[in-house]
Amino acid sequence: MTLEEKALQLHYEMQGKIEVISRKPVTTREDLSLLYTPGVAEPCRVIARDEEESFRLTRRSNLVAVVTDGTAVLGLGDIGPAAGMPVMEGKCVLFKEFGGIDAFPLCIDSKDVDTIVETVRLLSKNFGGINLEDISAPRCFEIERRLKEVCDIPVFHDDQHGTAIVVAAAMLNAMKVAGKEMGKMKIVINGAGAAGIAIGKLLIRMGFGNVVLCDIHGIICEGDDGLNPGQEEISHISNLNKEKGTLADALKGADAFVGVSRPHMVTKEMVASMNQGIVFAMANPVPEIMPEEAKAGGAVVVGTGRSDYPNQINNVLIFPGIFKGALAVRAKEITESMKVRAAYAIAALIPEDKLTAENIIPSALDKTVADAVAKAVADVAIEEGIARIKK
Repeated sequence: MTLEEKALQLHYEMQGKIEVISRKPVTTREDLSLLYTPGVAEPCRVIARDEEESFRLTRRSNLVAVVTDGTAVLGLGDIGPAAGMPVMEGKCVLFKEFGGIDAFPLCIDSKDVDTIVETVRLLSKNFGGINLEDISAPRCFEIERRLKEVCDIPVFHDDQHGTAIVVAAAMLNAMKVAGKEMGKMKIVINGAGAAGIAIGKLLIRMGFGNVVLCDIHGIICEGDDGLNPGQEEISHISNLNKEKGTLADALKGADAFVGVSRPHMVTKEMVASMNQGIVFAMANPVPEIMPEEAKAGGAVVVGTGRSDYPNQINNVLIFPGIFKGALAVRAKEITESMKVRAAYAIAALIPEDKLTAENIIPSALDKTVADAVAKAVADVAIEEGIARIKK
């Protein structure tokens, strides 16, 4: 059987990868009285007097909503909310397995920004955090921005920021292996959607150097016509030399390539034109260039989104720890400083003496990563004064 056939068989057998279970057995009349009526009325009264107590008296403090409209699911595109459910359930599994966090999928049958924002807002009192997932750009930018304004719990679009953090973490170590210098790198990103723009912003914020974004039309430059709001915003801080041309033009002399686009966009010859390049080809399941071909072109460090090659750059290293840290101190939001600190925390998990071209990032199965990220996030929340409890 192929991997796809095995996965389909497993999903038919399981009929869902998550379930709701009771944390307290109901075996006696007293159990029933304490967990439900009449005893449950007392915690209700306490919460009615002080809503913050809902975090202590319900599961809200450890519950995240995984929200999608099904418009950008994996590499499948706009397949709808019902078809997106297997991915959202999978995300919930990873929250639990790697972060000890309960998560529940909310697949919303609407593409209307107002409807999605209002739906999530109305449901937000049930959760301690909101993880946005697989929502197409540029709508995802507005949805996240508006939800941050109306919700008093962390809102995090993992496709944007989770991807950006794990790329930044991998880049911190890759640059050491490749002998690059912080602040003097030229990094080319292919794919100027939600993930590409978020990666660009974070790499610029962290001071890696000049970031050049490309989309299907080529290099993005300040003043270009037809840019969406996200592209317009980043155009003012990227492509500092105002380059024009194709992806191949952008890669000449570049120190690093980050691909969040489509298969086979980069050739061996393009890699050879780079400056002893770092290549993160993360299109899934087929990357922009296969690792063997990238190495044949002279790439010093190669990473992909795949688990069958070294240096898997995977969001599972990020989102469980991000929410674990935020929930632990009941942070009001996920800030830019948290993202930066999380990237450094992940990079630091690879000791200097273990750092090689094929070992720049922890394994996606390393369950210690979430705790390192959680501590970084919680520490920043306390430092920034947005933690509602101290740990």
